[in-house]
Amino acid sequence: MIRLDPATASSTAPPTVPIWALSPGGAPNDADAAFQAGAALGALDTLARAEHSWAGAWRQRLALRSAAASMRLAGRAEDEAALRDTWHLRPAGADPGPAGAILGAWRQLAAQPPVVSAERLAKVVELLGLAWGDEALVDLCAAIDDQARSGRPAPFAAAAIAARVVAMGPDAELFAWWLADLVLAQSFRWPLPLPLLMTQVFSPAFRAEVGGKRIRPGERNFERAVCGALVQAAAEACRLAAELSRRAERLLALAPKLRAKGAGGVIFLLLNEDAVSGSLVTKNLSRFAARRLFERLQQLEAVRELSGRSSFRIFGL
Repeated sequence: MIRLDPATASSTAPPTVPIWALSPGGAPNDADAAFQAGAALGALDTLARAEHSWAGAWRQRLALRSAAASMRLAGRAEDEAALRDTWHLRPAGADPGPAGAILGAWRQLAAQPPVVSAERLAKVVELLGLAWGDEALVDLCAAIDDQARSGRPAPFAAAAIAARVVAMGPDAELFAWWLADLVLAQSFRWPLPLPLLMTQVFSPAFRAEVGGKRIRPGERNFERAVCGALVQAAAEACRLAAELSRRAERLLALAPKLRAKGAGGVIFLLLNEDAVSGSLVTKNLSRFAARRLFERLQQLEAVRELSGRSSFRIFGL
């Protein structure tokens, strides 16, 4: 019988962004935009610091959303479902391809502390399909350190780094948004970053007027746009946290009833990953046993099947 500690799943509803901060018309000026962003990020700060049992799944789901938004910026067509397939259905150790590599970059952001080095950034730009010289990456690390010491408000520090990256390489906007989220986490001293801003790049927050040209890093009113985007991103992240919290609570409540050998490891993966392959094989669980376990969890409404297929199934909270 599985004995997991349900205390790691909080029964308290996650915080939400104040309604007044979600102004439909956007903030009229920079000061109001910064104030609204502060309120939204204040709500998110509690979640970012908490060690909820489902925090890993939450961060990886945010990473998937950011990767899906990245596809449009990269001129690709993959959506969340296609990216899940790319990641989870490839043979162990196989190259995930360009789209999967971009997803890998966002997964790395969500899983590692917000610490930078030239070596780490070199791996990220490679995953994003970019080519940057070592000297440029060393200079970028120094610029990030300068922002950390400057004490600038978090949204403005993130905006400054994004603008600097695009100024250094106009084709490196994906990298700019990746680093913006990392710098945001550094500014708040979060233990792990949250992929946020990429999901809003094509939202109204980055358009001066309806149907207008998208505001890119470094352009006029970019800092105000970043503040507005963070309000929306924080609200969406809090809503996702509330959904996953409810599902994790149900999963943990059912855990003691599951008698399959190796089920505890599967539950751990479900709480820490966006999704788990239905054909998972572990040292304690055969493919057949895994299939039966996932079917049982689905019947109990503790997990969802995310692919919509009858074969090669993928499950998650």
